[in-house]
Amino acid sequence: MKEEPKEDKTDNTQQPATDDQKSVDKGQWFVVHTYSGHENKAAAALKQRITAMNLGGKIYEIVVPTRNIVQVRHGKKEESKEKIFPGYILVRMDLDDESWLAVRTTPGVTAFVGMGHKPTPISDSEVKAIMQFMKLEAPKFKTKFSTGEAVKIIDGPFADFLGSIDSVDETRGKVKVLVSIFGRETPVELDFLQIAKL
Repeated sequence: MKEEPKEDKTDNTQQPATDDQKSVDKGQWFVVHTYSGHENKAAAALKQRITAMNLGGKIYEIVVPTRNIVQVRHGKKEESKEKIFPGYILVRMDLDDESWLAVRTTPGVTAFVGMGHKPTPISDSEVKAIMQFMKLEAPKFKTKFSTGEAVKIIDGPFADFLGSIDSVDETRGKVKVLVSIFGRETPVELDFLQIAKL
């Protein structure tokens, strides 16, 4: 009877099977620091290196975390990608001496992020949060307009009218401007491109 509990203990030591399940998910996510502004170059160089060194079985995915934003410049809407974490890329990989060296010696890469000198993987919840943030559908408009600000309407049926901003909807790129028409303030919805600061 004393031997049976020992057998139970050996069953409990099979918990590393959960670690084996992680390897089925292929690797862990690591944060890699790059020279600022060189995130895409470092990612491209690392992809070439993976192919050249035949490391596809150890380094699986490289992500430069970005999101779509819409900026209004010189009266035109421009959609662009904004880096969420400038100076960082995410790499999903199995960490060993060979894969570490391949990433660490890639041009543009300065270091792994981790505790002390050891690269530390980020949690699945952090990875999910970053990926969801990147997939946000509605592009954000970056605007320099604020509520109460005086503006001039430069386009549309109310061109050359003056008014004050009542509200700003950055997700749609629209503003409500209070325009004085026949002595009465009337709210008019306009696009960012239709107004200019005074």
